[in-house]
Amino acid sequence: MAIRPIRQLGDPVLRESCARVVDPASSETKGLVRDLADTLAHWRNNSGYGRGIAAPQIGVLKRIIFLQLPGAEPWPLINPEIVERGEEQVTVWDACLSFLSIFMQVKRHRTITVRYQNLNSETLTVNAGDEQNLSELLQHEIDHLDGILAIDRVFDVKSICTREEFEKRYQDSSPYARPRDLAGSAQP
Repeated sequence: MAIRPIRQLGDPVLRESCARVVDPASSETKGLVRDLADTLAHWRNNSGYGRGIAAPQIGVLKRIIFLQLPGAEPWPLINPEIVERGEEQVTVWDACLSFLSIFMQVKRHRTITVRYQNLNSETLTVNAGDEQNLSELLQHEIDHLDGILAIDRVFDVKSICTREEFEKRYQDSSPYARPRDLAGSAQP
């Protein structure tokens, strides 16, 4: 198990473009995916947040993202690219493990098609939409691979708020909702 530090807003590595992975089936790639999975699980356990993570967030400039959606199998995507975007856009709340104290609203495409490789070097596609907010999550993580952060996509700076204000005012209508205790406060 290798939990790596998450690079934080202001770290120049988060603004770099990532290189394609030449061999998705290599032991190096599989090791990096394990590190991403371990790091995401650690952050999710400690903060209650985190559905996905991109390699540059742990300082590795490779085109790899890892998703762990509630009730789903772990999902590494190697060399993911958006090959189609639906015309309709939606406004969604966004946050990031690289600046978890800040939440903001961004516009994302409601539907996208992503082509990627798995750890067996097979090329696959996924059509992502509203289910489990997969479209917005994939767009967020793929942006990381191009040095783009959610804060760059804010369409109204008045929507930027702290994590505490988000949890108090907006959390229930967002994919970032966390379990609440009987008194109504968010569980850590």
